[in-house]
Amino acid sequence: MKRLIPAFCALPLWLACAHAQTASDWETIKAASNPILADGKDYTTDPAPFIANGKLYILTGRDTAPPGVNDFIMPEWQMLETDDPASGTWRHNPHFMRPEAVFKWATAARAYAAQIVQGPDKRYYMYAPVIEADSKNKDAFSIGVAVSGGPEGPWIDAHPAGPIVSQSVPVANDIQNIDPTVLVDDDSRVYLYWGTFGRLKGVELEKDMMTFKGRPVDVSTLKGFFEAPWLFKRNGTYYMMYAGNTAGPQSECTEAVYYACQAYGTAKSPLGPWTYQGVLLDPVSSTTSHAGIVQFKDKWYIAYHNADARGGDHFRRSVSIDEIKWDDSVMPARIELVEPTHPPAGTPAPTRNIAPAARIVASNSPVPVQYWIRALNDGKVHENPLPPDTWGTWSPNNPKQQWVVYQWEQPLKFNGSRIQFWNDQPVGSGVGVAPPKDWHIEYWNEKAWVPVTNASAYGTSTEGFNAVSFDSVTTRCLRAVFDASTDGKSYAAVAAQEWEALYPKPVLVEAADTKEPASPVCATH
Repeated sequence: MKRLIPAFCALPLWLACAHAQTASDWETIKAASNPILADGKDYTTDPAPFIANGKLYILTGRDTAPPGVNDFIMPEWQMLETDDPASGTWRHNPHFMRPEAVFKWATAARAYAAQIVQGPDKRYYMYAPVIEADSKNKDAFSIGVAVSGGPEGPWIDAHPAGPIVSQSVPVANDIQNIDPTVLVDDDSRVYLYWGTFGRLKGVELEKDMMTFKGRPVDVSTLKGFFEAPWLFKRNGTYYMMYAGNTAGPQSECTEAVYYACQAYGTAKSPLGPWTYQGVLLDPVSSTTSHAGIVQFKDKWYIAYHNADARGGDHFRRSVSIDEIKWDDSVMPARIELVEPTHPPAGTPAPTRNIAPAARIVASNSPVPVQYWIRALNDGKVHENPLPPDTWGTWSPNNPKQQWVVYQWEQPLKFNGSRIQFWNDQPVGSGVGVAPPKDWHIEYWNEKAWVPVTNASAYGTSTEGFNAVSFDSVTTRCLRAVFDASTDGKSYAAVAAQEWEALYPKPVLVEAADTKEPASPVCATH
C-alpha cells in the first residue's frame, strides 16, 4: 500500500516531514496458533520484541524469495503488536519501513535483523543493518540508526551522515556488520553488540545512542557463536542469547552445520566477560535461527522464526512466540529449554510410505556435518535443497559403494520403494555429487542381507522420485545400496533428499520419536 508523505508536518523539527506510516497500513489478525502469521501471505523473520505503551511489539523482516530461490530477499520490515500474546489477537503492519525510505545513503532491499529500543530520552531508536550505497568497503553491510517519538513512527535517520558502524567507521574492522542488539541499562548507559559468522563485538555508546565510547571488545567465550546476538538483563545478570552452530553427532546444539540452536551465556557486567551456559532452543524447521527475549506483564517470552507457515522454507520464514521458564534455584538463573508450539498437525492421511517410522544408519555414519541423515525420511522434498535437506556421502576419497539402512521395531511387509536423488555433477563423474551408477534394495532375512526379487528398473534421475516395485517381503530392515558414479579414476558421492519404503496399501504412520540409529546388521539392540 502506498504511504502518504504530507507536504507540511506540524511536528517537532527532528521529525519534520519524516517518512510516516498511515493508520490503514495496520490490520488486525487472529493467530490460532504459531506461527503468528501462518497462512503464507506474509513471511516474517528475524523477530525483535520490545515493550512500548503497555503493549508487546515485534519488529520483523519480510522474506519474499519465490519457492526454490535460495536467497534472503528482504525488502522491508514489518511490525506486530498485541495487548496479550495468549489472546492470539495481533495488529500487523506488513509494510512498516523500507531501508531506502529512511536511510538515504542505503540501497533498497536487504532489510536484515533490526532492533528497536527506547532511549533514556524516551524516544525510540531502531538499529538496522543495511547495505551502504557506493561503499568502498569489502563488505558493504553497515548499521544505521533511525529515531522516532513512538514505536509506530514516523521514523527519520538519526545520523544522516551515514552508518554508525561499517568496515570503515568508526573503527576499521573486517567483519560483516549486521545483527545489532542494544541494551539500555538501569543506569541509562547504552551497550551495542553486533556480528555474524562467528565474530561478535560489543561497545558502550555515548548518551547520543550512536557514538562509540571507547573501543569495541571482541567476544570469544560464547561456545559456537555464529550470529544473531540478543542482549538482555534479568535480576542483575546480563544474558546473551545467540544462534549457535557447534555441529556434530553428539552436539547439544545441532547435528548439521547449516542449522543452528539458540544458546546463551551470562555475565556480571554488560561488556562481559561472558560464560557459556547452554542451549535454550533446539534447531527449528528453518536452517537459520534468530530470536529475541522480552519480559511482558510478569512473563518472559521468546520470539523466534521457523519455516512452519504454509509454503514456508529456509528463505520463507515466519515468527512464532512462546513463553520461557526460569530455574531460579541456581545462580545465575538458568533458562529452561523452550518447548516450541506448532500449528495443529491436522488429520493424518493414510500413506504407503512407512519410512518415517524407521530408525536409520548409513555406511558413512556419523554423517558429515553438512548433511543430515534424518532428512531421508522426514517427508520433505525441496525444490532447491540446501545440503542438510539431504543425506550425502561426500568426502575427499569417496568409496565405490555406499548404503543406508531403515529399521522398524517389528517385521513389516514391503513391495516397493521410491527415492529422490540430488546431484551437482552429471552421471559418469568421479568427483562431487553425482547420481549413482546403479542401486538396489536388499532386505534382512534374519541371517543376512538378500536382494529383493523381480525388481523393476532402478532409475537414477534427479528430476523427481525414482520408483521401484518388487515381490513382497516381510522384514524388520531394508537397505538401499548405491554403486557410486565413476570416471574410472575416482568415485563421486551420493546424495538423496528422501527415501520411501512402501507398504502394499495405505496405512496411518506415526513417525519414530528417537535419534537412536538403526543397526547395520538389523540387530534388535
